[in-house]
Amino acid sequence: MASIAGQTHGDWRGIIVANEGSDLPPLPERFEVEWVHFPPNDMHDQQKAASREQFHDAFRLDKGRRVLSGMLRARDSRFFMIVDDDDFVSSGIARHAASHPEANGWTVDRGYVWSDGGNLMLEHDDFNQVCGTSLIVRTDLYQLPERFEDATPEYIKSMLGSHVGLHRILDERGTPLQSLPFRGAVYRVGQAGSHSQFPGIIRRYFLNRNALRKPAQLLKDVKRLRRVNAEIRQQFFGNAT
Repeated sequence: MASIAGQTHGDWRGIIVANEGSDLPPLPERFEVEWVHFPPNDMHDQQKAASREQFHDAFRLDKGRRVLSGMLRARDSRFFMIVDDDDFVSSGIARHAASHPEANGWTVDRGYVWSDGGNLMLEHDDFNQVCGTSLIVRTDLYQLPERFEDATPEYIKSMLGSHVGLHRILDERGTPLQSLPFRGAVYRVGQAGSHSQFPGIIRRYFLNRNALRKPAQLLKDVKRLRRVNAEIRQQFFGNAT
């Protein structure tokens, strides 16, 4: 929330979707809560799913219906950006969106991967393929239903439950997204409770057999490392870490 609240433009709002009874901290200004009553996703743990597709299907439905609840609360917004609760966003996103109100939206193709609590982050230039906090879409392009009950499971899963295929759907409709012209988000990895179980950047990119077999790629990855300095903290963390 500190990251989102660090926006340099004042025209934004944050909707937190949480189950009744969730223990939430005090909310900064411009945040509000949409309370829901959805049951837990029994297949949140991939080991409990009969197949990988079943696991992803259950995740898309669970996430998508929460996203839909939040969007319906704020359907008068010009753009939506779905932000996972463990990621961070650039302080310049609201300003960029406000400056281009007629745009279809943007994909965050360039961002950072950061190990929770670490002093280094890795530049990632295919960010939309690894992180869900990577799409900014004009509201009307979602074609939101009038009521939650009017949404089909297929709509919820394809349009709201996963970032992976949405830009392809918009391309096919003739409303393609542009690439955000700056590094727009930070994917936090290696922390307890992460659904993706993406390992920390050192183990993922450097201390593994595959990396050691490809010294040229290893050198490129080393050059992509950046220190978490004051400028980065100001832009992405809202000085919260």
